[in-house]
Amino acid sequence: MSFTLPPGANGILPDRMIAAMADAGLIHLAYPFVESQIQPASLDLRLGDIAYRVRASFLPGPGATVAERIDELKLHEISLADGAVLETNCVYIVPLLESLALPPEIVAAANPKSSTGRLDVFTRVIADGTRRFDMIGAGYHGPLYAEISPKTFPVLLREGSRLSQVRFRTGDAILGADELDALHTLERLVDVDNADLANGVALSVDLSGTNAKGFVGYRAKRHTGVVDVDRRAGYAVEEFWEPIAARPDGSLILDPGEFYILASKEAVQVPPDYAAEMVPFDPLVGEFRVHYAGFFDPGFGYAGAGGKGSRAVLEVRSREVPFILEHGQIVGRLVYEKMLARPHAMYGQRIGSNYQAQGLKLSKHFRV
Repeated sequence: MSFTLPPGANGILPDRMIAAMADAGLIHLAYPFVESQIQPASLDLRLGDIAYRVRASFLPGPGATVAERIDELKLHEISLADGAVLETNCVYIVPLLESLALPPEIVAAANPKSSTGRLDVFTRVIADGTRRFDMIGAGYHGPLYAEISPKTFPVLLREGSRLSQVRFRTGDAILGADELDALHTLERLVDVDNADLANGVALSVDLSGTNAKGFVGYRAKRHTGVVDVDRRAGYAVEEFWEPIAARPDGSLILDPGEFYILASKEAVQVPPDYAAEMVPFDPLVGEFRVHYAGFFDPGFGYAGAGGKGSRAVLEVRSREVPFILEHGQIVGRLVYEKMLARPHAMYGQRIGSNYQAQGLKLSKHFRV
């Protein structure tokens, strides 16, 4: 089959176009797609059957392939055919079951899935010849690889496990200031008056405890058992997490090297004809990293898809020094982009969406 874009196409490709790309051979599959692998505005990527433990993270750079760098840096190989445990603070490279043959007008960008980020599994996608993680240039023909480094919990993975997702876009789909303001006026993207819409919808951290029965988040425990990334509701929360109660002054001290699950103060929504991505607010405002997994699909928090506004869960890791977060402190911005067409199924509708209408919520692996 052939694949063509509409004249003047500008936006993120929806689910049916992703399927059409695969039918046309622009996405090569080692095995057919599985249920819910195609999301409203992205494609889940599946791990292959072997993981390479490597000495260090790397980028191949122009003219080099990932396979060549693996040969130089690998320590040993691990079969994922029957499942294997990846240890914390080690770096692994896994070839993916999907590869690409992109046309010159389509680029791709990858991100960890929500459940991956909430387990503190640091993962990025690498392509041959690239100078950047998670970015695949227009016209790229070649394999894809996942770099995986569990930071808090050892994880059990297997061939077919899905840790990352990829979006395809053509043109410049990001809404400008006037477009974003008009969309907010029409749809009310965030449930606060006088919303800060400069360079995206500002999101702040909720440390009041009013939305979660007096609690503001969770801190991950150390030296826990293994988490099977494909096992849903299989683990007791108290074996892996410590709940954090709200303080009277609305603050939280982030300890260096610790991992936290927090939530945004604002409830947000993504209308059906748009997608969004969480981007850092400003790397100079504090010693912490927020949000490993940044993709928000069409329909997230949208009333028509069962959302009625959903809070963004914040995956927070402190850096070298302790840092005090304050209630209402801005920690990120939600950048909105146009869809090339409305997806057949929105987030929350028949596609195994786990976090619609969410508040403060751990990943799907833990029993509520």
